[in-house]
Amino acid sequence: MKTSSRERIDDLTASGAWGDETLHGLLAQWCRREPNRLAVADQPNCEELTGNPPHRLTFAELDNASDNLAAELLSHSIGADSRVLVQLPNTCELVVCYYALSKLGAVISPVPVQYRAHELGSMATTLSPDLFIGIHRLRGEPLAELADDAIEGCPTIAFGRELALQRQAGDSAKAALEKHRSQHPDDANNIISICWTSGTTGTPKGVPRSHNMWLATARSTIDAGDYREGDALLNPFPLVNMAAVGGFLYPAALQGCSLVLHHPLEPAIYLQQLSIEAINFSIAPPALLNQLAKDSALWQKFDFGSLRAIGSGSAPLSPEMIATFDHDYGVPVVNFYGSNEGISLFATPANAADPGVRATMFPRAESTAKALYSQVIDPDSGKPITEANSPGELCFGGATVFDGYLGHSNEGAFNEQGLFRTGDLVEICGDPPDYYRIVGRCKDIINRGGMKISPSELDVILEAFPGVAEAAVCPYPDDRLGEKICACVVPANGEAPPTLAEVCQYLNDNGLARFKLPERIAQLEKLPRNPMGKVLRGELAQQISTQESIDD
Repeated sequence: MKTSSRERIDDLTASGAWGDETLHGLLAQWCRREPNRLAVADQPNCEELTGNPPHRLTFAELDNASDNLAAELLSHSIGADSRVLVQLPNTCELVVCYYALSKLGAVISPVPVQYRAHELGSMATTLSPDLFIGIHRLRGEPLAELADDAIEGCPTIAFGRELALQRQAGDSAKAALEKHRSQHPDDANNIISICWTSGTTGTPKGVPRSHNMWLATARSTIDAGDYREGDALLNPFPLVNMAAVGGFLYPAALQGCSLVLHHPLEPAIYLQQLSIEAINFSIAPPALLNQLAKDSALWQKFDFGSLRAIGSGSAPLSPEMIATFDHDYGVPVVNFYGSNEGISLFATPANAADPGVRATMFPRAESTAKALYSQVIDPDSGKPITEANSPGELCFGGATVFDGYLGHSNEGAFNEQGLFRTGDLVEICGDPPDYYRIVGRCKDIINRGGMKISPSELDVILEAFPGVAEAAVCPYPDDRLGEKICACVVPANGEAPPTLAEVCQYLNDNGLARFKLPERIAQLEKLPRNPMGKVLRGELAQQISTQESIDD
């Protein structure tokens, strides 16, 4: 399955941005060089999640396990270009699926374990899968059985039911796979995955990506995180999207790294893994890093001597948190900004030394990696914006970027220059103006009487409010102004919720313009988030519409 034009393939191959490597081809290299090195390891509470004890696979064992699964899938009529919907937690079995389907030339479409019949049915309608692979039970729930009814006409198999991870590959399995591969040569431009957009603004859309697209993203990540051969990497994000696939799976294959798995996020276990596994690089959501920055005693409880850096993203970062990690803990924070479609920007100590800059700005694509291009346009007219501090939509192109959504016309998805329209609002900024500042989503902007307000700008300030575990803002309707702002807070354990006056004073003390101050505050037990951790602002607005303000 290919989507890139011959011209695009030729241009990016000639530039050196694309090559002939595949995920399983990289595995074969490490099997020859370091067969006994740890390739992938489950989290210690795997048995609690799945009922199966945790696995630890060397590169040789990962190769054997994926050979076995590939041969098993051949018996289910899965081959080159077959589409397989996969719903598994972050376990070795999911990693084995990636490699097995790569060996077959099939397409893996991984989905979050939180999705149920509605989402699975919608995705299956678009994808038309040839097979569904799930897990028999997750935390005691019969997860795979949900797909049996949700995906009409598609056979389903599950680990813990029909499938089991096997470390040794039999001769018959290897022979069947060798015969298949002799008939279907490798091609790094074949589509390997169809991931799904996070769905913050509507129904998730399928994003086809080739090996070359993922490898271009992986090389950007390796540069940003300073990954080195044989590093131990801890991945706490689900292996269904850019952060995990482009940030861990493919970089580990390129660098021969040991990939340690974790998810769903349980801070105590995550911190233990950082220490016990001698992790060199990981990524964590902003809320956890904020908590660690505020609690030096918690940080000192563990030995993080191997940790060279830690990444974050998905939401604005706190400059104070970055400064604490940089100067007090000696572990620099890398700020990542990416998407399944192929956006790839990052701010590191090398290109954004000041914590205030690194928390809020990203060097423009042309200055961070080869064969990446970006442009800011007026969302309505499509005309380029070149002046600083003028919000516009970010457009992105190059080696990391996909060719278009699955089953969509893609009208309006790319601009006249062929760059992907991200839907993100940015400002050109910095001195000199070589940076982007993310100011929100085109559809997220709050319009208060004609004044356009980026909710993410307020989120990042409120996240640092003392005694608050989580915070975000959303609009609520107003007859006179159209929309006003509600501050939604989740108090930390044992803390009283702040009043509206206290929140407004805090924002005022941080230099925020008065027209951006909230006029309502609501207390929640937790913020609604999608599986990637992004706040679902529409759902947040719906929630607060049904409850009284705690301090109007």
